[in-house]
Amino acid sequence: MKRTTWFVLSGLLVALFLAGVVSNVASGSPDGLDSASTKGCALDAAGEITGGACMARNAKAHEWEESPFADYGLRGVDNPYLSTALSGVAGVLLTFAVGGGIFWLARGQRTVTTE
Repeated sequence: MKRTTWFVLSGLLVALFLAGVVSNVASGSPDGLDSASTKGCALDAAGEITGGACMARNAKAHEWEESPFADYGLRGVDNPYLSTALSGVAGVLLTFAVGGGIFWLARGQRTVTTE
């Protein structure tokens, strides 16, 4: 195999490991945007807005909230760790397939010259 092939496959394996294993130990705390958007709001114990004035007060549910991969998990899988891992692995494989397809199309036809 060429060095480029080994490099790409190694990168794919690392990405699959990160998505399937390491993603389960990621922080569950709100990210910067979530945290900033709730400043000025009164929140209950479940994190729901009960009053105050903040950006998040006018937030609506996402139109794809019922999709199979919504909320960093795979719908229908009861184990949250497995759900997150499968969702991450599927995302990596889909991204790799689309990216690989774009590169394959963009490389064009190579002309072979024989002397």
